[in-house]
Amino acid sequence: MNAQEIIAKADRGEGLTVEEIKVYRQAVKPVKHTYGKYGTLKRQYLEERGIDWTIADLPEYLHGIDRQADELYEIMYAKLSKDERYKRTGNFMEDYRRQTEIQSLIEEEILNELVYV
Repeated sequence: MNAQEIIAKADRGEGLTVEEIKVYRQAVKPVKHTYGKYGTLKRQYLEERGIDWTIADLPEYLHGIDRQADELYEIMYAKLSKDERYKRTGNFMEDYRRQTEIQSLIEEEILNELVYV
């Protein structure tokens, strides 16, 4: 089957085999997707693992990872900023250290819960 027949088959909504999907993607101009920090890290992690995402909707999945990371960041920041250990003291350097520690904790949680799983 040539590329034109595969494109026509896809346009009709008929199912494609994995090989046909690969030919289809080569024939159709690929859309460049831009992901956030965590979506990009997840894509790199999946590529390193050798996971083949030719069938799944990878862009939607990676954008979902970015959205989940943003939500988790907001929730954790609100929770940690109320903790006595991270309240502002009025001392710039101490407040900066506390904010950096909060960001590090949240970053570690996002990487462990969303990216590297």
